[in-house]
Amino acid sequence: MSSTTSTRTRILQVAAQLVGDSPDGDISTRAVCEAAQVGAPALYRHFGDKEGLLSAVVDHGFEQYLATKREREASADPVEDLRRGWDSHVEFAVRNPNLYRLMNSPAMRTPPAAALESHRILTRDLERAAAQGRIRVAPELAAQMVMSATVGVALMLVARPATFDDPGLSRRVRDAVHASILTPAPDPDPDPGAGAGAREEAEVPSAAARLSALLRQAQGAGLSTAEAALMKEWLDRVANTGPEG
Repeated sequence: MSSTTSTRTRILQVAAQLVGDSPDGDISTRAVCEAAQVGAPALYRHFGDKEGLLSAVVDHGFEQYLATKREREASADPVEDLRRGWDSHVEFAVRNPNLYRLMNSPAMRTPPAAALESHRILTRDLERAAAQGRIRVAPELAAQMVMSATVGVALMLVARPATFDDPGLSRRVRDAVHASILTPAPDPDPDPGAGAGAREEAEVPSAAARLSALLRQAQGAGLSTAEAALMKEWLDRVANTGPEG
């Protein structure tokens, strides 16, 4: 390992430790420099400024969490993968409260790479669910709904544990959000007349979301880039409008 890499790694590890030990998750660059035994110019040379350092700390802390998601074999059931993804996200937040608050702080003007990758992994699972006809809206909108709800629950659990003390809260919110975007699992022995009207209305946005996902997987299916983009826009609009629109 070169001395440059060693210095950067030492600063990063020290900063991560200080963030974890801080009462409010905040740190000063002076404290980091003192603990890492480096001068301020070295810190700014490697990270630019305090925000750059904190962004690197978040990515460093989330690396292990994201590594497990990257290595995870996708199951045949994307809905179950979505449930596990929600649960692992919230569990990580509870185990690393300062790091998680930092990751979602409004003071972070540039989203850390870890946050963007987490969102991409979620969208990928939703695209798989859409291709199976299991979601009611376009994957991109579904990802925004799920991520905002997941982060909201996780932040409340780490920021106000005395108030949000129901151990089943995360699961309850997860199931409610998933119910709003997911279609029911296919009934192996359906009653043709039961709820036929509501089922038919729900099938339209679900079918549009599925076609959009399949079109993306097929890389346009013979359409030009402009045609594929327009078709996806139309299908996503139908999917996101839903029967009540």
